[in-house]
Amino acid sequence: MGSIIECRDISKTFGEKVALDHVSVNIPEGKIFGLLGPNGAGKTTLIRIINRITIPSGGEVMFNGRPITQEDVRKIGYLPEERGLYKKMQVGDQCMYLAQLKGMSASDARTELKKWFDRFGIQDWWKKKIEELSKGMAQKVQFITTVVHKPSLMILDEPFSGFDPVNAEIIRQEILRLNKEGATIALSTHNMESVEELCDEIALINKSRLVITGGVNDIRKKYGNNNIELEYTGDKVVADADGIFTVVSDEVKGGKHDAVLALEPEVTTNQALQAIIGQEIPVSSFRELMPRMNDIFIKLVTEGA
Repeated sequence: MGSIIECRDISKTFGEKVALDHVSVNIPEGKIFGLLGPNGAGKTTLIRIINRITIPSGGEVMFNGRPITQEDVRKIGYLPEERGLYKKMQVGDQCMYLAQLKGMSASDARTELKKWFDRFGIQDWWKKKIEELSKGMAQKVQFITTVVHKPSLMILDEPFSGFDPVNAEIIRQEILRLNKEGATIALSTHNMESVEELCDEIALINKSRLVITGGVNDIRKKYGNNNIELEYTGDKVVADADGIFTVVSDEVKGGKHDAVLALEPEVTTNQALQAIIGQEIPVSSFRELMPRMNDIFIKLVTEGA
């Protein structure tokens, strides 16, 4: 599959302020894509440009290989970070109105909304006013209005904001289900755990510029510190192996050793394993220690500060 969205050399200025500086990002079709960056980095500006809410100062956005049009935007479900529902309007009327704005007929909208209300167990909310709902309840309603028209691309800006852990997990499972059914999903989030759990690829923007983009696992490997975790048994203790690894830590838990070994540059995990076996260490498990996305995010942002 190719890219459903290609942002080519996008720039945006507001007066003398540079919001985006020649940013090129591709959102791969059928994947869950993470758009990351600290506050003020330019993420929301890029999302608004994709949705044709804001016009870029330079560059272009392609949708399925051609310049994006307003008609294409109808195929996008956009959940903005600044939630915007009409507080005095009844929930059902609000949902029907927004669904029809996206091109659904009244009968189709009512049918699909009923499915979503049943799925979320909120059938009795239809005649409630938005102002009667808690923040989390209103977020559920807005999530439904974002996805009810079955868009091929869903752009969710901080989709877990305002949810308690139980409801955040419900939304997380819905994102996975929708993606499994074929939807492309772009998440803009500060929640690095969600990035690791959900995203196939990411792009990190900092200070209006693209810092890095690629597969989550590839990026974690690239910024790893070449450490491995070793679990072993017995009375013999693993020792440093000259030119191969240094023992960083070794703790005994329940009769088993949990050790972290720092490999020398260019040393492979197989070479390290052979050195451990050469020490006659009875290995129970052996794996690369991958850095957390949160650590990589902090490293890349602070280095560029």
